Amino acid sequence: MRRLLIRPGAIGDFIVSLPAMEALRAEYTEVWCAEQNVALARFADHALSLGASGLSRLGLLPSEDVVERLRAFDSIVSWSGVGRDAMVESGLPITFLSALPEAGVHATAFYNRQARELGGQPSWTPAIPCPPARREFAAIHPFASSVAKRAPMDAFRRHAGRLGREMPVHWLAGPEEELDRAVRIPDLYELACWLAGARIYVGNDSGISHLAAAVGTPVLALFTATKAREWGPCGTMVESVPCVLPFS
Repeated sequence: MRRLLIRPGAIGDFIVSLPAMEALRAEYTEVWCAEQNVALARFADHALSLGASGLSRLGLLPSEDVVERLRAFDSIVSWSGVGRDAMVESGLPITFLSALPEAGVHATAFYNRQARELGGQPSWTPAIPCPPARREFAAIHPFASSVAKRAPMDAFRRHAGRLGREMPVHWLAGPEEELDRAVRIPDLYELACWLAGARIYVGNDSGISHLAAAVGTPVLALFTATKAREWGPCGTMVESVPCVLPFS
């Protein structure tokens, strides 16, 4: 069976749903996702960015080529509402799933339940296999997708000061985040492998915190605007703690 998984969303959204997607693998599995997440779809036979898929043209612009590409699959599972009416009208073998978890339920548990309802047997913890690495440093990422999710920089400086007495400390930033002398690794799988060499990671409620947890790195995640019991990184060495503003 050829199965297509359509999973839009940011880095964290993709990672918390990895166990569900892996549980839905078929003889051939393809994933369509945000461009930055293509590098993390390593369980799939092929991954394509949503932009390159042409999915956004369905129902709006000429898209016969996209429909034909979709007809090559025996099963389509989509967490996206884009082109929904057009896909239904085309008679495609598609199942639509909610991308927004229920309140009070951890996101991974929510997506795992969806996978079980489709016959999958998901694991609990998202995992991204990387080559073995010696854990020698602390990684600190003081950013998140929204300002409301960012703990004050002073909180990270205090952790850096404590950790710096025991190990080297590397500050981490994304391509467009301003931080002098920060480590910047745009490819998410390469970043995952770098994080696998960290003894500890400190960050916010962010996709990179989920990435660190998924490679087995001990994680301290500071939560300011969201609920850790719903969106905390998964792992046996993860602590998600509330950070009350203003930080003191």
